[in-house]
Amino acid sequence: MHTEIMQTMQTRVIPADDAAAREAGQLLRAGQIVAIPTETVYGIAADATNGEAVAAIFRAKGRPQDNPLIAHIDSLAMLEGLTAPLPPSLAGQVERLAAAFWPGPLTVILPRGPQVANEVCAGLDTVAVRMPSHPAARAVIAACGRPLAAPSANRSGSPSPTTAADVLADMDGRLPLILDGGPCAVGVESTVVALTGPAPMLLRPGYITREQLQAVLGVPVALSGAILEKLKEGETARSPGMKYKHYAPRAEVTILRGSLPAFAAYTAAEGRPGDFCLCFEGEQPALPLPCVTYGRADDPAGQAHALFRALRALDEQGAKRAFARCPGQEGVGLAVYNRLLRAAAFRVIELPPAGEAAAADASGALDASGTPGTSAPAAGISGEQDT
Repeated sequence: MHTEIMQTMQTRVIPADDAAAREAGQLLRAGQIVAIPTETVYGIAADATNGEAVAAIFRAKGRPQDNPLIAHIDSLAMLEGLTAPLPPSLAGQVERLAAAFWPGPLTVILPRGPQVANEVCAGLDTVAVRMPSHPAARAVIAACGRPLAAPSANRSGSPSPTTAADVLADMDGRLPLILDGGPCAVGVESTVVALTGPAPMLLRPGYITREQLQAVLGVPVALSGAILEKLKEGETARSPGMKYKHYAPRAEVTILRGSLPAFAAYTAAEGRPGDFCLCFEGEQPALPLPCVTYGRADDPAGQAHALFRALRALDEQGAKRAFARCPGQEGVGLAVYNRLLRAAAFRVIELPPAGEAAAADASGALDASGTPGTSAPAAGISGEQDT
């Protein structure tokens, strides 16, 4: 019944000006959902204190309800009731992070308070909170006067939207209003750090890097094993972006780790009609297949900005399979690799050096031990302990 209602709803797209923020605030106070721009990606917002409103997000996205959401605030005063009373040491950490990174693309996981709807927290005893910097998002929060739960405004599992047009492509008929604030500046979801354990832990990498967090907190920040590996069977998702296959186009994506000549040799040998290369800018002349680019090889921030639009472009151009150049894993590059790894459902192939490709079997793949013909486990290829 809910699906039929959403599919026949009229969805309007309007510029994200002051009047739009006021209209969105009225809809949100009335328990409806609205798509809004943020600096990271577009989000579907609902009143985070209204469980029925938040449930409408899950229906619109087709998202599992055991996957937590992030509550968005426009001031530190909004933390009251959203989180439990914080001990001085934890409050000090929050204050340092807020001073350095809020408003901005950082989410902090804290003990939950009584005012946040259980649906936001997916039954956990924690709540994820961030203060966005996009002026339209902040204006809508202020107009509503309540914290807003707002996951990415896409159908669950597909690439996150970075333009209002991308939101409309996924959500037309599923919500009443989309505020068009232009392309998102960052392009990948916020960094998520948990402050609820014995030490801070990075649960999802983003534009704010682990190194920046450590510099501000003055203590080591651990890496969650779920950044580069699938969650173990029965393991709880403590943050958005951890548990399910995410960010994936309809095209089957495979990451190829190796040099550009090795990548070119593999795609020349294995390519077939409907295959594309997802590569870095300037590499197209060296490659034998149609190409979609996602930034320069030496610009992780540019890759982050371009990745989700590139994944959607693969579908728009009719790609059946996509072979992706592998980004680095330093700084913002870790966020790009994390999103691409999940878009590829953890399919990663280690390429032999280009001169040795002929010695491998037809797949051109090596397993972690160097045996030809198998894909390397995603965790094994990085050598790191660990979205």
